[in-house]
Amino acid sequence: MGTQFRKALTLTVTNFSQKSSPINSPPFPSGGCDWIIKVYPKGSGDDNYLSLFLSPDDPKSLGINWKRKANFYFVLLNQSGRELHKTPGDQWFCADSLSWGFPQTLPRKKLVDKIYLDNDIFKIEIYIKVVEVVEGYHMFPASFTNKLLQSCLEYPDKSEKDTVDVNGFQVLSSQVTSVRQVFEEHPDIAVDIRSKNQVVKTEYMNVLLRVMETMGKPPQSISETELTNVHSELTELTEVGFKVEWLKTKLEEFSVEWKKANPDGCRIQQLEEHVKNLELTVLDLKAELDMEKAKSTSDAATILLLQDTLSDLKIELGKEKAKTATATDKFLLLKETYSDLKVELDKEKAKSSSAAAKVLSLEETLSNLKVEFNQKRGSPAGDNVLSWEDDDDDLFSNTNCLGIQQKTNVYKRIN
Repeated sequence: MGTQFRKALTLTVTNFSQKSSPINSPPFPSGGCDWIIKVYPKGSGDDNYLSLFLSPDDPKSLGINWKRKANFYFVLLNQSGRELHKTPGDQWFCADSLSWGFPQTLPRKKLVDKIYLDNDIFKIEIYIKVVEVVEGYHMFPASFTNKLLQSCLEYPDKSEKDTVDVNGFQVLSSQVTSVRQVFEEHPDIAVDIRSKNQVVKTEYMNVLLRVMETMGKPPQSISETELTNVHSELTELTEVGFKVEWLKTKLEEFSVEWKKANPDGCRIQQLEEHVKNLELTVLDLKAELDMEKAKSTSDAATILLLQDTLSDLKIELGKEKAKTATATDKFLLLKETYSDLKVELDKEKAKSSSAAAKVLSLEETLSNLKVEFNQKRGSPAGDNVLSWEDDDDDLFSNTNCLGIQQKTNVYKRIN
């Protein structure tokens, strides 16, 4: 018994929207028995829901009055691995309660929705922990019952007369040597036998001796039906508690020899197995083809989306190019304007320089004239100079010299 939950199985459901019949998962072991998941795509009672159930795979093999208490939960995932839903469970399983689960696990419409599923595929994971086990007890198989009834009808007194006890088995005198030899070579062969009924145990021993007798014959002398019966009877002996692993090994060797001795029958069997394998391969290929079709549809949609995105990017690039061209034109225009202004400024500077030179020349000429004028008049230089200086101020402050002063100021600013 496990002490923690473990993921026991992942079941992939394809083409969900097209499925309506129940789906059984492959069996998986836990707590001493095999289990299966039962999936109802259109619900176990309501077509609008997905239903999930957990059940033992072969309840009959568990015997009578068996019980299992299991904690478990289902997890539903889309194809990308994103969890869609989780359902916890805690239940006793027995012969009267073989299956337990969730009739309304999830609305079917929600699963079919393309937002929820990728390519109409989803996965179911089962996590299980068997916390309590009650083993059942086994009655002898039905085939033994039929054989026993037939034996009792044919030999009504066989169980009471001419029998010898060998290790708790009542056997005929003619069988004593063979049975004793079996127990000598395999002393633990019957330690796990559950039945205490002597008649039933005798029939068990008869089946064992019959199997050994058949396997003692030449392989080419027995039919395929007889070989199949030996396999079946050996399985039944194992189920009721006989330890016959050694006999199973011999049966495998015997089967190999039988196939060599019966090539035609072996060939037919191989062909049948080959046909089954081909059928399984065809089913797998169909499923793979459906997935590829779905994938191709998805890829086509992706390509269209990429084409639309590329077209949008081209349009945006064209707009950016137009903006760049406009900015370039503006830059060139500004550059040209700047060049023109610079040329004009240089011209103005040249004019200002010429005007300043003229002003200096005039000042120097006026100064010379003042000196010369005063010398010719023979008057005191101070009065005449002062008077002349007043006239000079009037001359340079009046409108007559305004243009010269303006040009001189411009020249000073530039330099």
